[in-house]
Amino acid sequence: MPALLPVVLTASQLMLVADVPTLNIEPSCKSAATAAVSDHRDEKACLRDEQAAREQLQQQWDQFSSADRTRCLALSHLGGLPSYVELLTCLQMAQDVKKLPSDDLTTGMGR
Repeated sequence: MPALLPVVLTASQLMLVADVPTLNIEPSCKSAATAAVSDHRDEKACLRDEQAAREQLQQQWDQFSSADRTRCLALSHLGGLPSYVELLTCLQMAQDVKKLPSDDLTTGMGR
């Protein structure tokens, strides 16, 4: 039984990881690095930001509705260069919109 403990613990850890889709972020980071106006925004910095966003998505994935995940994932591919940062931002914005008062969401003319 003690020999199985690492396997059981590893399997339980794998079960906790959310089904965050795998995105090909390299083209996006290469493009961002080419267009960067700051010396500190190179491809490596972009990749670090993308990895941090992916890790945050793994922790929060189940907190977002299935409809929002589907819609934001589709939106993240519209420009052809998907991004975990854009996906996370879209999901957070969708979540925040649901917290707004429902008085008059279209005009911003609440009570």
